[in-house]
Amino acid sequence: MRRIAFKTLGCRVNLFETDALASRFKAGGYEVVDSGEADIFVVNTCTVTNTSDQKCRQAIHQIRRKNPNALMVVTGCMVNHRKEELIQEGIADYAIDNERKSAIFDIVDEHFKKGSSDPEGYDRDLFSYQPAFDTFHTRSLIKIHDGCNNFCSYCIIPMVRGRSTSRPAEDIFRNIREVIDHGFKEIVLTGVNMGRYRDGETNFETLVEHIINMDGDFRVRVSSIEPDQFSDRFLQLFQHEKLAPHMHICLQSGSEDTLKRMHRFYTAAQFKEMCQRIKDFRPDFNLTTDIIVGFPGETEQTFKESCDFAREIGFSHIHTFKYSKRTGTKAAAMPDQVPESEKSRRSEVMRTISLENKLKYFNQMKGRTQRLLIERIDSKGMARGYGENYIPIQLTGENLERNSFIEVNLNEILNQNNEEKMTFEASIPKKYSQNNCAYQ
Repeated sequence: MRRIAFKTLGCRVNLFETDALASRFKAGGYEVVDSGEADIFVVNTCTVTNTSDQKCRQAIHQIRRKNPNALMVVTGCMVNHRKEELIQEGIADYAIDNERKSAIFDIVDEHFKKGSSDPEGYDRDLFSYQPAFDTFHTRSLIKIHDGCNNFCSYCIIPMVRGRSTSRPAEDIFRNIREVIDHGFKEIVLTGVNMGRYRDGETNFETLVEHIINMDGDFRVRVSSIEPDQFSDRFLQLFQHEKLAPHMHICLQSGSEDTLKRMHRFYTAAQFKEMCQRIKDFRPDFNLTTDIIVGFPGETEQTFKESCDFAREIGFSHIHTFKYSKRTGTKAAAMPDQVPESEKSRRSEVMRTISLENKLKYFNQMKGRTQRLLIERIDSKGMARGYGENYIPIQLTGENLERNSFIEVNLNEILNQNNEEKMTFEASIPKKYSQNNCAYQ
């Protein structure tokens, strides 16, 4: 039995694809291992920033040094962006683009059966992944969309992921029914630009509505999404017990001037109005976001506008990016590029705001109940996972079971000075007996 290991960098779309590939290899008779020695390594790459490129190269070189005789398969956005470089450098045995990523099992299997394989001989297909039945996560990621038509001035995603493409709705429903049958309790919808999903008469709103009305004890979470003008009907869906009240909505800047130069398709005022409507429908709704600091031409004043906006909206987490110049984008040629040292300073300021916002949101949630999905239990009996509002929770108790739901009270906030480790210490409500605390 040949052993295969995976290394995934980047977005949830990559995570979905890796999970599906890992399940396919396992079903095909390969042993999937976490790390260490393996006969095959698959590195699923990201290229959204220069830092992403560097991390991917470091990961590939490190694996190659430790496993010189292993078959090295590199795939993902970095391949679409730098395929010729990877081939010329010889650090990958196969460099497989996103369009043929779903065929990696067949390519590798053919390699070992025939001594070689030609990836170019496989059809391009963004969605023909088999449903993951045994993944690296308790949640099941479901890819519903790929590609982007926005062409923001800083972004190369349309170049490496292609144009906006939606997965057939019936294929999505079938995929979800299968992973629910496999026992998954949380479905995470993912895609490059999910708000633009459309398959015939089915748009993103009706897709989500259909999913949350499917039979089964599970919940649905919307991952990173662009700030489209969500309808009141869509926002009302978050009153449904299966739809988690959390969205990661990509802001990028709170400055009207910066948004305009980024070629974003909304204004800060429109974004603010959208967030207010969400909070009106669900006051405890958890909003998180992405913000780029140091975009070309960002002054101290426009950066301050971003900071003030982030505080006002109260994002409980801000994924902060330092602007990274990408060849081929309009922003790369813009004047007034911000020095790297200033980007780093502004990044620290934004991360401090993120920490303050998270603590404020957690304090608002203190004393409330959450439906915890237990993702792991350590050797000391400590269970960890997330509530429906995407709040990290830890709990000690008896008869707790991994991949089960349990209602808990949010008690104490731990690690208040460390955003990455901040979590709630929870307890089981007295009305539930300790012998009947894990709901199947």
